[in-house]
Amino acid sequence: MSAIAQLPPKKLRWQRIKSSALARQREVFLASFTFLFFLWWDKFWQIDTSRTRSKRAEWLVRNMLELGPTFIKIGQSLSTRVDILPPEYISNLSQLQDKVPAFSAKEAREIIELELGKSLYTIYRDFDEVPLAAASLGQVHRATLHTGEDVVVKVQRPGLKKLFDLDLLAVGKLLKVFRRYLPWSRKYNLEGIYDEFFTILYQEIDYEIEGNNADRFRKNFEGYPRIVIPKVYWEYSTSMVLTLEYVPGIKVDDRQALEACGLNPKEINQLGICCYLKQLLQDGFFHADPHPGNLAVSPSGSLIFYDYGMMAEVKTMAKDQMVRTFFAVLRKDTNEVVDTLMSMGFIEPIADMSPVKRMLKFILDRFTERPVNIYEFEQIKSEVVAIFEKQPFRLPPQMTYLLKSLTTLDGIARILDPEYNFSTAAQPFVKSIVLTRGRGNTLGALAQQAKDFLVYQLNKPSRMEILLERLEERIERGELMIQVKSSESDRTLKRINIAVKALIYACLTGFLLLAGAVLLVGTNGTYTSWAIATFAGAGFTSLSLIRALIQLSIREKIDSLAEQ
Repeated sequence: MSAIAQLPPKKLRWQRIKSSALARQREVFLASFTFLFFLWWDKFWQIDTSRTRSKRAEWLVRNMLELGPTFIKIGQSLSTRVDILPPEYISNLSQLQDKVPAFSAKEAREIIELELGKSLYTIYRDFDEVPLAAASLGQVHRATLHTGEDVVVKVQRPGLKKLFDLDLLAVGKLLKVFRRYLPWSRKYNLEGIYDEFFTILYQEIDYEIEGNNADRFRKNFEGYPRIVIPKVYWEYSTSMVLTLEYVPGIKVDDRQALEACGLNPKEINQLGICCYLKQLLQDGFFHADPHPGNLAVSPSGSLIFYDYGMMAEVKTMAKDQMVRTFFAVLRKDTNEVVDTLMSMGFIEPIADMSPVKRMLKFILDRFTERPVNIYEFEQIKSEVVAIFEKQPFRLPPQMTYLLKSLTTLDGIARILDPEYNFSTAAQPFVKSIVLTRGRGNTLGALAQQAKDFLVYQLNKPSRMEILLERLEERIERGELMIQVKSSESDRTLKRINIAVKALIYACLTGFLLLAGAVLLVGTNGTYTSWAIATFAGAGFTSLSLIRALIQLSIREKIDSLAEQ
């Protein structure tokens, strides 16, 4: 039985509009730390089995639904990450895409009539009270206008504004707790991501903004018959009701249904990749929520986009950097990729950038023509260990939705074609740019980069020349002998350092316990307060001892992985 099927018929916690700020904070904190405790418990007792993961995933989905739209959005983003989440989590989180519990038809009708100022059947000739789909922020009903056009009516869930106000406070306080008590969270700009997330979320509950986004998006794809964006009927739309052209389709990740209709999933993959390259590199305006509930395929093979509430813009400077990065990836130019990622804030400069460059070179050489395989990173385990220690990678807040879109699309691409080739899929976009005359600065820069890439392809050295060049580079850098010994000795010294700390803490704990016992027993209670203070000091040093032992255990596991 699915997690959603197990939900009670009564209203969920977040649908109780009268919830207070304190009660909401308690719900968010309780759910977050309960889930973290579950993960720690399963790892500590080594019970991380498929059955346990299914149980935890069902719990997570139920609680995301109970907590409401903010957390449903997070779950939707994670539901396509087949490369980082176990299948048990993917199958459960995918329920959040278009199976969110609906609100009543009576509430939907009241909202429509209040917003449009007319009775329901004065506006629509027919109206299906059973929703086609229920999403985190609203639900969609099929209807027919008096002029005969088939439409869908998107109705916003009641009480969202107040709920978002409560979530804004609750999540903000949760991040403050993380920052204060969880040192690892300080390495990431979580506050910036939080600000960006809620800015977009508040925009999503204004359907007039969504309608304008749809019109702009449609205009960008004029002359592209295989990209479909439904028409907005403005006379039947407000900030809480949006009436759109009815354009049905097959879910983009339903590979069996696509093949049953005679469609080639690989072609759909290529169409989607080229479509997003145009959005990011040419238009600078992209759909930031491309989960499978918002993408469909028509019987003729066209790609249909739904839901334009979460759209984002790429600033001119960032777009220029993205263009450089894209063609540098196609050329497998590691130095250029590192430079552009540093310019965009994805990589923080560190004293020794060589591990980062070697890892990126490994990725460019191995995975631009096929999907990433995490197990192959064993071949560069020393670089992975060095990067794990220094952690130079960052997520700039303004790039949150860009990365979210790309990771979601990568998950869909893997479903449609597990062996998809990004370089091959991007070729139609590159060719179309080369054939343009470069109208405008952006298109001109794209065309120039595309032509440079084609020149590179024509003058590219043979595979044997590339292998010899790499071998020469490794010998010059001393990686074949010196670096391996150096990294092993560094790891050993770090283990010794932690072990010495643990020994010092153990000695201090034992001494303080002994001193406390002497003060308590040997003085007939005269120095009881001093004994208590000594025992408190022993407790503090024992915590430091436990922490040092845990660090030593983690270090040994990391080093054993590097030495295998």
